[in-house]
Amino acid sequence: MSGAGAPERARRAVDVDDAVAVELAGEHDRVLRSLEERLGVEVGLRGNRVTLSGEAGRVDAAIAVVEQLGALVAGGRALSPATVEAVADAVEVAEPAGEILSDVVWRGRRGPVTPRTVGQKRYVDAIRGSTITFGIGPAGTGKTYLAVALATAALVRREVGRIILTRPAVEAGERLGFLPGDLAAKVDPYLRPLFDALYDMLEAERVEALFGRGQIEVAPLAFMRGRTLNDSFIILDEAQNTTPEQMKMFLTRLGYGSRMVVTGDVTQVDLPTHQRSGLLAVQDVLGGVDDIQFITFDRRDVVRHRLVQRIVDAYAGQES
Repeated sequence: MSGAGAPERARRAVDVDDAVAVELAGEHDRVLRSLEERLGVEVGLRGNRVTLSGEAGRVDAAIAVVEQLGALVAGGRALSPATVEAVADAVEVAEPAGEILSDVVWRGRRGPVTPRTVGQKRYVDAIRGSTITFGIGPAGTGKTYLAVALATAALVRREVGRIILTRPAVEAGERLGFLPGDLAAKVDPYLRPLFDALYDMLEAERVEALFGRGQIEVAPLAFMRGRTLNDSFIILDEAQNTTPEQMKMFLTRLGYGSRMVVTGDVTQVDLPTHQRSGLLAVQDVLGGVDDIQFITFDRRDVVRHRLVQRIVDAYAGQES
């Protein structure tokens, strides 16, 4: 017997098509188990019937998730635990998951790159529609990865003539001369995440060819000074580690026919404690300027291991 005030429980069944049942089962019932963990309900699959049991509100949400998953399968999409996460997040904010997951930004070596959360979809739309876009939020929200995917697509479609990727080498104080090796060896540790994203988008030989022709450039932020960047898709990563002066210097490099994306996490600033982050300052300066958009991500946009969301929440709780 339920105690006073206990949540109402429910048990409901949904009949699905053969293809949906096969995808829901998946390898070792991975998709079904992810449904249970993500939605907090018991899920059973017998033949073409999915049975959902638990708190009534959670069961209702689970029904909506199963229906949207079925629509994705009908559209030719395979299901995975990551798909369950994306659809569940969309259901929570009453957004159609199909519109998010069907927006293919780029078809990379590892398959299609798409937004996986409502926040990521807004970010992608902002980059497409604005000259300068700021993506601000915690680790694992896809800020850099999606920006590189959009840059690759723009280059291949000849919407821009080159991609420029840059980061502040703050750990070296931008004093790269003190590091051993040639320039490539000096900057590699700071720029490696950008290289990794590029090699996910294109075959290694093609990336090397684009570097050779100067159509892709990866350099520390200090190397941007004095330049005007025309016909380019420019990404500034880890922008929380810029000073206000560096941020102004970077933004004023914008040339004709170019787009800029600036990404960063204002909770992970590596500057000296007395130095204000340029990413924090720029929101006060440019918040109302036309053709510039600020997109803020939160824990719901974290698309790494689910434990990363809990880590983000735990640190936010300590800082509040």
